[in-house]
Amino acid sequence: QVQLVESGGGLVQAGGSLRLSCVASGRTSSMYAMGWFRQAPGKEREFVAAITRSGSGTSYAASVKGRFTISRDNAKSTLYLQMNSLKLEDTAVYYCGASALLMTIPTRGRDYDYWGQGTQVTVSS
Repeated sequence: QVQLVESGGGLVQAGGSLRLSCVASGRTSSMYAMGWFRQAPGKEREFVAAITRSGSGTSYAASVKGRFTISRDNAKSTLYLQMNSLKLEDTAVYYCGASALLMTIPTRGRDYDYWGQGTQVTVSS
């Protein structure tokens, strides 16, 4: 079992930045690929970014590429999402997930085994 707790969300103006964190406990988090998803009101949960166990490989949704950076510190069992140049359309609840999937970077929700409770990000004009 892995427990995930996100933090760092909040209200920010368009063009601003936020850094989300996700702390993992339970089984060693370095055993899992990790990712960020988001869900806006009335929309399905969508992939944002993912990172391999070692942190050497990453994948991003086209909508955030060049603005968001995913990283992890396995010594601290923590996943990060640095979000820059935020847009109104980035407003959503952001979830971190842990995936036991091997040999690829998981970008689908169904590839994830554990989820956090989410943290709200609101971008205002």
